[in-house]
Amino acid sequence: MVQELEVQSGKSTVNKKTAVVDWIDYIDSSITYDEFFSKYLVENKPCIFKSSITENWSCKRQWNLDGAPDFDVLDISFGDCVVPIADCKTRYYNSQSKDDMRMKDYLNYWMDYAKNNYPDSMPLLYLKDWHCQKLFPNAPMYTVPEYFASDWLNEYYMAHPDLNDDYRFVTPLHADIFGSYSWSANIVGEKRWLLFPPGQEDFLRDIHGQLIYDAMSKELENYAVYKAYDKRAIKYIDVIQKEGEIIFVPSGWHHQVWNKEDTVSLNHNWINGCNIMNVWHGLKKELNSVMKEVSDCKDMSNWAEQCQLILKSTYGMDYNLFFDFLKYKLGLNHCIFDLHSIKLTLIDFINEMEEKSIYYLICEKQQAHKLLNKILLFLQSYDSTAHTST
Repeated sequence: MVQELEVQSGKSTVNKKTAVVDWIDYIDSSITYDEFFSKYLVENKPCIFKSSITENWSCKRQWNLDGAPDFDVLDISFGDCVVPIADCKTRYYNSQSKDDMRMKDYLNYWMDYAKNNYPDSMPLLYLKDWHCQKLFPNAPMYTVPEYFASDWLNEYYMAHPDLNDDYRFVTPLHADIFGSYSWSANIVGEKRWLLFPPGQEDFLRDIHGQLIYDAMSKELENYAVYKAYDKRAIKYIDVIQKEGEIIFVPSGWHHQVWNKEDTVSLNHNWINGCNIMNVWHGLKKELNSVMKEVSDCKDMSNWAEQCQLILKSTYGMDYNLFFDFLKYKLGLNHCIFDLHSIKLTLIDFINEMEEKSIYYLICEKQQAHKLLNKILLFLQSYDSTAHTST
């Protein structure tokens, strides 16, 4: 049965400012979709759903054995799979080194690591960014809660299987890829989260503009390198996510995560009409950085095209992919809200391309303007009908 998602208002706004908050709400699944939409998605505020939201998930029953991972069930279900493994003790630039391993071998390592009381002499290996649901689409592991169901990102990648959808980031200090939302459900164990409202991450940048790897590092006390750091001024949320709970992380909130004990979690990134403008602003900012880095080559004939290629390789998205994403695209008001969000983003997208003289590199035959005109005509017709009916 398909459930309709509806909101009270179909209007979208631009240039919303996120209030700097240093607390987090705990809510339960009795909250309506419209309440969650208006209080957390639109306001870009984090929250934690209480554990009742996952109590009926099959993976919660099958993978959890008295508060610990059920290694036998995981081995039987996934033992022959090849999974991505991060070594948390080996840093690779501002991330962690990664390799592949058979799930069976990883589970054997994990059991041995726990049996030996987690010694410092052993590597700290972490299975992450494994697209389990994609490999086992018919396995009844969990149901995406309705609050996270308006998901343009995963709908788009599911419709384009030729694209690489490994778009999830790492657990040192970071904000999620493309400016997306994320939700994370603890199936087993507890996690500690540090959440920094948008703009607070600037306290954690060095004199070259690079984010520190570990937000708890004493390196921040080196004022010669981290001149912006002020522990009395910076605001953040420090929270423990318990077993069964789901945490919602809004767009642009930098965060750092630690597993407090043996932990299994499910994580999703997603984009919709509430944060599409944030996604666009992030892409614009990244292109400007690319253009600045290769400005000495600006005289080459295909410089703009090369900038897009660099953008795609470093950021995972270029303007072509973003425009295709907009074109790809619940209740009536939700659809109207999404269309308003696409309209505002598309106007800025067109202005940006014209300003950089790359419109015809991205949009042949006035495609962007044609799409915008279709949206405007529909919205004008809808507004006229709505006014007549009232």
